[in-house]
Amino acid sequence: MKKIIQTALFCFLSFGIVFALQAKDNQQSNVKELEIKTSAQCNMCKETIEKAMAYEKGVKTFNLDLNTKVLKVTYDEKKTNPDKIRKAVSQLGYDADDVPGNPKAYAKLPACCKKPVELKKKAGCCSDKEHTTTH
Repeated sequence: MKKIIQTALFCFLSFGIVFALQAKDNQQSNVKELEIKTSAQCNMCKETIEKAMAYEKGVKTFNLDLNTKVLKVTYDEKKTNPDKIRKAVSQLGYDADDVPGNPKAYAKLPACCKKPVELKKKAGCCSDKEHTTTH
């Protein structure tokens, strides 16, 4: 009787381990990577965007490289998608690939977080024609 219980327990644990490993593999296969070109300018931008990503459903990891202005995100495709992630960034006032930043949120950004062209326009550094051709 003792051997039957031990054998049954061994089989139960073996099936449990196999099932857990399969579930983990399935979960990892749902994880996708995304790179988003942003209009981030400074460390404050990085902090703001990364903080928002921490609360975005389905986002696993994220990192904004300020040198390239690219936000790298890994996400669970069953919980979110690239359009939702881009929209979350744009709602903060930042451009996200071809999705423009929300104008009201952009207006509230600190000066250091605004696009350099906008700052130059405000300062009157050059004509509007120059902004469309050289900046």
